[in-house]
Amino acid sequence: MDTSRLAVFSPVHSTARVDAVVRRLTDAIGLGLLADGEQLPSETELAGRFGVSIVTLREALVDLRRQGLVETRRGRGGGSFVRTPAFDLGVRLRSFAADELRDLGDHYAAIGGAAARLAAERSLPGDVAPLFRSLEEMSRVRSAAQLRGLDGRFHIEVAAASQSARLTQEEIRLQADLGPLVWQCHEHPAGRRLAQAEHLAIAEAVRRGDGGDARNLAERHVLDAIGQLIDLRLTL
Repeated sequence: MDTSRLAVFSPVHSTARVDAVVRRLTDAIGLGLLADGEQLPSETELAGRFGVSIVTLREALVDLRRQGLVETRRGRGGGSFVRTPAFDLGVRLRSFAADELRDLGDHYAAIGGAAARLAAERSLPGDVAPLFRSLEEMSRVRSAAQLRGLDGRFHIEVAAASQSARLTQEEIRLQADLGPLVWQCHEHPAGRRLAQAEHLAIAEAVRRGDGGDARNLAERHVLDAIGQLIDLRLTL
């Protein structure tokens, strides 16, 4: 299991566990870390991974079914299956005011920058390898949905390489809230090439252990995209 999926299924905190499980799986589905139609692990396995009771896990699945994010089938070959909602840029972007986007962007840049710095300072070669695998995969795929998912996965893998569970979970949350919107700034070929070059620069800074450069590159990558999103939001 790759580092981003390991982060999804790590134990949740002791408070508000139903909400925590729901949020964790909602974020993973929104990011594409759990694919449309994918079967979730059994209830027993999921409860064990999250460190919650079966009762808590079932309450979370009820909430996810209510939101249309999970479908449960009975009988032979049954189980719980992911249902990915359609993404509508206009609707999603209108849910944020311009000043809210700016504030979220500042927070996102701070988290992403700190994660990249620590990844450069703490990571081992085995922690860095997933970054380059994701970049190689991004160079081969053409589907917008796949690219959005891989972009989110790359940033989560950077956070995972920081060896900070809290930064990784915060990165997952921010990717779920803003990642699909940020990727819209890279939808056109020129934007994709720029994003790939920026991703590669971040990964290279992490690999050579340059924490300051990794932080600066990660922060600029986020803030430039947020600036474009704010401009787009003001035209709606």
